[in-house]
Amino acid sequence: MAQEPAPSPSDEPVVTYAVTDHTAWVTMNRPQYRNAQNSRMTYALDDAFRRAVEDPEVRVIVLAGAGDHFSAGHDIGTPGRDVDQSFERRAVVWWDHVDREGADQRFARESEVYLGMCRRWRAVPKPMIAMVHGACIAGGLMLAWSCDFIVASDDAFFADPVVRMGIPGVEYFAHPWVTNPRAAKELLFTGDRFSAERARELGMVNRVVPREELRATVGDLAGRVAQMPPFGLALAKKAVNQAEDLMGMHAGMDSVFGLHHVAHAHNAEVQGDSLAGLDARGMARGARPPA
Repeated sequence: MAQEPAPSPSDEPVVTYAVTDHTAWVTMNRPQYRNAQNSRMTYALDDAFRRAVEDPEVRVIVLAGAGDHFSAGHDIGTPGRDVDQSFERRAVVWWDHVDREGADQRFARESEVYLGMCRRWRAVPKPMIAMVHGACIAGGLMLAWSCDFIVASDDAFFADPVVRMGIPGVEYFAHPWVTNPRAAKELLFTGDRFSAERARELGMVNRVVPREELRATVGDLAGRVAQMPPFGLALAKKAVNQAEDLMGMHAGMDSVFGLHHVAHAHNAEVQGDSLAGLDARGMARGARPPA
């Protein structure tokens, strides 16, 4: 199956795109950084999803990660970290962040590239399947949660450890809806990793399969979904999303996004760094193996 890059300013695409049997395979392609999500990747994903939506031959979209892991989360320390760069704003109507300071800068950027983009992708009118293997951490959860199904390999693990930064959860705060309130508290209060099987028990993951069967299982599931009428699928997806929002998901996310930025501002004021001085290693320190 030939791979062709989604639009990208570099010869090395951060996202690849391929279509087979009415399924668009969108793959994050920063394996050397465990597919850490910078703005360049965010906009490349958006380009790929929009391309899939506009192609009448595509019935289903699969989101995957190249290499050993689905995604280690937001890019908080690689050479490709691009918080100081401006990209075309698509998800929200707000001013650019690069000439702003403090909370103004963080709120503008994260409203667009994190919360805004995930909400935009959740509303994509075609079914989306997250194919998760290895790590799915913090910002990686947001990417998977934006999809309609999550199919995980038996070696996949999940975590949102950002409470270690004094932050109440990632920007796309879906925790109580994709699991349940008590489970959400446990995963946030401990920051521990939890296994794919535990995620399935909580209702967050649809299926868990051996790693060697993951792609074939996702392909088969996508093929079954692709047989349904596209407009019917779009309406059914919208119906379930609307029901979630009536359960408070949209308003809840807005309220927690404010708390998220209170935490960033507190860190910056007290410790001089909005991330409380933690990098990816610091975030992982103290986490227990998946249970």
